[in-house]
Amino acid sequence: MSNRFSLTTIRESLSFTPRTLRLTWDTARGMTLVLGVLTVVAALLPLAVVYVGKTIIDAVVAGDADATLRLVLLELGIITAQALILRTLSLTRQVLGARLGVDINLMILKKAQSLSLRHFEDPEFYDQLTRARREASSRPLLVVTDTFQLLQNFLTLAGYITLLVSYNAWAVVGLFLAAIPAALVEMHFSTTAFRLRNWRSPETRRLNYVEHVLANDGHAKEVQLFNLGPHFLERYRSIGEKLYLEDRKLAVKRSSWAYALSLIGTAAFYGCYALMALAAAARQLTLGELTLYVAAFRQGQQAFQSILTAIGGMYENNLYMSNLFAFLAIPTEVSLDEKAHLAAPAASGELGVRFEGVGFRYPGQERWALEAIDLFIPEGQSLAIVGHNGAGKTTFIKLLTRLYEPTTGRILLDGQDLRAWDPALLRKRVGVIFQDFNRYQLTFGENVGVGSIEHAEDPERLRRAVERGGATEVVSDMSEGLATPLGRWFQKGTELSGGQWQKIALARAFMREEADILILDEPTAALDAEAEFAIFERFRSLTRGRTTILISHRFPTVRMADEIVVIEGGRIREHGTHDELLALSGRYAHLFSIQASGYL
Repeated sequence: MSNRFSLTTIRESLSFTPRTLRLTWDTARGMTLVLGVLTVVAALLPLAVVYVGKTIIDAVVAGDADATLRLVLLELGIITAQALILRTLSLTRQVLGARLGVDINLMILKKAQSLSLRHFEDPEFYDQLTRARREASSRPLLVVTDTFQLLQNFLTLAGYITLLVSYNAWAVVGLFLAAIPAALVEMHFSTTAFRLRNWRSPETRRLNYVEHVLANDGHAKEVQLFNLGPHFLERYRSIGEKLYLEDRKLAVKRSSWAYALSLIGTAAFYGCYALMALAAAARQLTLGELTLYVAAFRQGQQAFQSILTAIGGMYENNLYMSNLFAFLAIPTEVSLDEKAHLAAPAASGELGVRFEGVGFRYPGQERWALEAIDLFIPEGQSLAIVGHNGAGKTTFIKLLTRLYEPTTGRILLDGQDLRAWDPALLRKRVGVIFQDFNRYQLTFGENVGVGSIEHAEDPERLRRAVERGGATEVVSDMSEGLATPLGRWFQKGTELSGGQWQKIALARAFMREEADILILDEPTAALDAEAEFAIFERFRSLTRGRTTILISHRFPTVRMADEIVVIEGGRIREHGTHDELLALSGRYAHLFSIQASGYL
């Protein structure tokens, strides 16, 4: 255990305390200052109580009734003030904790928003996020509380030592040394508990996922239809039981060692108590002095034990704060010149999108999702991408919208590398709907408005987007129109069919009227034949003058594009117009004939 609890190890483990205190000060300076002042006052009042108690006993022994009454009233006043101070301290900690919980969770969420998509597709990142969020609402306050309690108990202890050294300085040293083993054991088990919780973050996330499946509306239909409840309940029980047994084993060992070593301090106290009682019986101490020394020994030992406990608590809480600060320190990606652009780069030469030797591999994967992509999409033209699932079509879109950076090669927009663009300005030019679009538990209007959040309150733009997305009939059936809550998570929510949700997603894409690049990933996958036909009829007018990239398995849509690209195995295998690709009698022609045969 000594190799874990050297002074260097403890010092390093407490290194996050100053950062946590600065964070607390920046969050709530007034409450932090009040907490500090009240802590100092709370440290001094117990000394006053002990000393007044000693003078009361001496006044009683001397038979001075007036002095006794005055001193009792004085002690009552001190006790009343102490109760008020402690209650105010508790209130201040509670309010400060609530403030810290909100602000630190906002810091975590803000940091998450600054990270790229690759982080959110990395299991290790989710483990790190889980560890940071798990303790965010409690650990910072505990660090602050332990720090102030350390100060409070140190001041109280200093006062007791001043009272006790006149009796026997060596006895004081012995009493304090007796409390050290229990504190070291607490620090040892704090480290063990921290490592255990960090190590099993994946299991904790699995447990949370199973709970989500069993208690989420998106899974309820299949869980009931396929009778999956018993299966997932058993999985939850199995994982939960494993975690419970680990926690129980650690808790039993921790309590057993803490109790055994606390007996050392108890034995030391009663040894000194016996010596003082014998001295009083031999008239070497007055009754008041006996009362003073016994109280000072007991409370001094408790103060010292509290100091060690606070240090142990700070040690444990700093371990968890390291998770928070490690998450906040995750580096974010920067553009080529490492500066935010105030305006879009000036176009140089060609207008449109160009892929030059673009290849991409997902983090931790050896297989290329895309490889050797060379392609030019002139401004105002439409491109359809065809290929089987997993061919790399959606990856193509992720790279174009700069959710990922190419592993090799580069992508140009109007002659400028995408990495030279400010991401916010780049994405203002793009309207996109992914196949796995979000279904927000918000109102109908808000679900459409998030497509261009700065125009979400513009009723005319909302109306135009709803019409272009083919969702006019859907909203007309809603009891509260655009104000109708959607989904079943909240009261009065209305659930929609998959096709209705997809129309809303289409309307969301058309909210970006300034966007000159429109990307549609399977835009009609969940629509019925009539709605699909209506979308096809309006498709050319809706996309006129825009650069359009369409991913679809439906050839009536695909054949409308100016050019069609067939992707297989991450590579472009064929490209040309619909008629040109049919004439090639290649992969596109084969897929077209298969789909056409289904209508014969």
